[in-house]
Amino acid sequence: MSNRIVIIPTYNEIENIQAIIEKVLSLKPDFHVLIVDDGSPDGTANEVKRQQNLHPNHVFLLERKGKLGLGTAYIAGFRWALAKDYEFIFEMDADFSHNPEDLIRLYAACSEGNRPADMAIGSRYINGVNVVNWPMGRVLMSYFAGFYVRFITGIPVQDATAGFVCYRRKVLETIHLDQIKFIGYAFQVEMKFTTWKFGFKLQEVPIIFTDRTKGTSKMSANIFKEAIFGVIQLKINSLFKRYQMAS
Repeated sequence: MSNRIVIIPTYNEIENIQAIIEKVLSLKPDFHVLIVDDGSPDGTANEVKRQQNLHPNHVFLLERKGKLGLGTAYIAGFRWALAKDYEFIFEMDADFSHNPEDLIRLYAACSEGNRPADMAIGSRYINGVNVVNWPMGRVLMSYFAGFYVRFITGIPVQDATAGFVCYRRKVLETIHLDQIKFIGYAFQVEMKFTTWKFGFKLQEVPIIFTDRTKGTSKMSANIFKEAIFGVIQLKINSLFKRYQMAS
């Protein structure tokens, strides 16, 4: 059995879901896939079930009733993966904006060397700006969001809003998932900030981010607003919280 699982949240990803599952399953070493679907009306979950029949014990599905937010989808996936004893737990989008081949590099960052990372981040900005097919306004917004997060929180990460991540299970066992509050864009910042505050090692792995070519983006003004004001709230809350790693 693989000790690696890739969590992919979905809402209306019927155009991408078969291809992304097949691509992840084709990689070596082996990765399992957990889809967390928020009641997609386009039949995404039905296609995942078809993939489960084709790839038993490699593809898994959590179905939820409606759009409950990216953060809660990942939290549900994390709890499922921990209960199934996976050691390396990944976040990835369904739309190929994250290249599945880079899962291998994120895994290597968390599994190789004298002191492997506890969290590996697929970073768009660690080596300049590596984004394809985004309008310049969105590139600038995303890039300066990273600067803003570093300025407010002090976290030494260039791409704090990145959604392509590998966690070692000890991170998710330690950081109190029930205390993670944000559900949109700020969720990614909160996870990295909390992991860093607990003293875990974070490592950015350079990737090329390519905007989706199929399906519809889930970005909204409310998600971005949560990120702007959530970062300030996150910093203030951290001043009154103790971060102590379990011995």
